[in-house]
Amino acid sequence: MEKKLIISPSPHIHGVDKTSRLMRDVVIALLPAFAVSVVVYGVNALVVTGLSVVSCVLFEFLIQRYLLRGPLTINNWSAVLTGLLLAFNLPGTLPAWQIVMGCFVAIAVAKMPFGGLGRNLFNPALVGRVFLLISFPVQMTSFAPVTRAATDAMSGATPLAFVKEALKKGMGLDQIMPDLPSYSDMLFGFRSGSLGEIAALALIVGFIYLLWRKVITWHIPVFVIGTMTAFSGILHLADQAHYISPLFHLMAGGTLLGAIYMATDYVTSPMNTRGMLIYGVGIGLITILIRVFGAYPEGMSFAILIMNATVPLINKYVKPRRFGLAPAKR
Repeated sequence: MEKKLIISPSPHIHGVDKTSRLMRDVVIALLPAFAVSVVVYGVNALVVTGLSVVSCVLFEFLIQRYLLRGPLTINNWSAVLTGLLLAFNLPGTLPAWQIVMGCFVAIAVAKMPFGGLGRNLFNPALVGRVFLLISFPVQMTSFAPVTRAATDAMSGATPLAFVKEALKKGMGLDQIMPDLPSYSDMLFGFRSGSLGEIAALALIVGFIYLLWRKVITWHIPVFVIGTMTAFSGILHLADQAHYISPLFHLMAGGTLLGAIYMATDYVTSPMNTRGMLIYGVGIGLITILIRVFGAYPEGMSFAILIMNATVPLINKYVKPRRFGLAPAKR
């Protein structure tokens, strides 16, 4: 019997994991942080998140149905995850029409023009978030005060924004620290900020779940967090009166949300460990540079998008040895 040799492009070995399963796992990992946001911000968190998810799914459906006229992919959960991550980067007080506009930019500008999931150069949720931040800076940096234990109301400014503004006024950290939320407050979610970044513990729980499910590896989050800790630690040791501690940098802003759930996006991150090292170190350095010396108190979103643009070059020039063998010496 004649045997046919079939030649086809790689990959030739397929895994059992489907895109929908991976996306659902990330959504599940984000549920603890979502629950905390509902407890802290109430119905606003439900409205912002629900509107963001529905808008992203709807825009992707309309574009595929009436413009691209290709197979529908909204059942792979990628649009749901984009809407959820975008909502997690928004304040609970953002007007509905601005949320919808951010979703449109995320799907119709950052994702679908490149060909949809698997082809986009930049993280869609972050593109939507940065667009809103640049277009509506006041609304994007206005947060409802957080009340803890039904007693004192904490300032509506994020801890990083509060520190940056106070330092500009010439105050020292010894004067600022008494007015900042404690580390326990930042761990459990009693601080102002975007919906998904306020509770460090909830994000860590989700990180452990993703590692257990083998959805992501530890490399990028550890490289990002390690670089931020080292860089901010050097600055803090050099001048403790004007540079905040590394632990504060890790817990006060969007560090954990960005490093764990956004920098690790399969499409926009490098494919091998050495590339992940360069990528993670770059995100960590740029984030601290923006926070300390830039105009914005938070730099994680900008850092990830900047390093997203370098990923094609990283994948091109940082490659593993073929078959794991070193080149022969002559």
